Amino acid sequence: MQKQIRIKQVETLSDDWYVLKKTTFEYQRRDGSWQTVSRETYDRGNGATILLYNTRQQTVILTRQFRFPAYVNQHSGLMIETCAGLLDHDDPVTSIQREAAEETGYIIQQPRKVFEAFMSPGSVTERLYFFIAEYAAHHKLSDGGGLVDDGEDIEVLEIPFCTALEMIASGEIADGKTIMLLQHLALSGLMAAAAAAG
Repeated sequence: MQKQIRIKQVETLSDDWYVLKKTTFEYQRRDGSWQTVSRETYDRGNGATILLYNTRQQTVILTRQFRFPAYVNQHSGLMIETCAGLLDHDDPVTSIQREAAEETGYIIQQPRKVFEAFMSPGSVTERLYFFIAEYAAHHKLSDGGGLVDDGEDIEVLEIPFCTALEMIASGEIADGKTIMLLQHLALSGLMAAAAAAG
């Protein structure tokens, strides 16, 4: 059901790294009454993420990098993740091909979009586009590692797919987008079918 919204006031609280706004609006409740509420939204743009997999080797490519927000919430800060980045005014396919090359060193020609999702819709505006793509050794054209000018120091990991799934259960992989893509790949049957055939 489409909700009725009346925007009353918008304040920009921060416009440093990305934009943090406080919006006061009237919201029509299910009973028809109107309620005034305030919400903060963090706008960092939309992004894309990709899981690279190899059915013959039964491996996936992941990255490890330091994430300060995780660090301040009782974590080491070193997160194991799928390659990801902001769209930066490009379409999702172009963006994820760029990010894969920068972060992992792999050139991916035909990423396949599997779904899109809002990762934290209570406060962050970002819509994330999820991709998968099969990789092979000849697709690797550099060591990857990200862009130093952007403060990136990314370690590229090639991990057995079964180990990556175990790392979810153990807590070694605690990143939402990564868990979603690994579980999608498991449910897709692509790896299981290749292993059975092989």
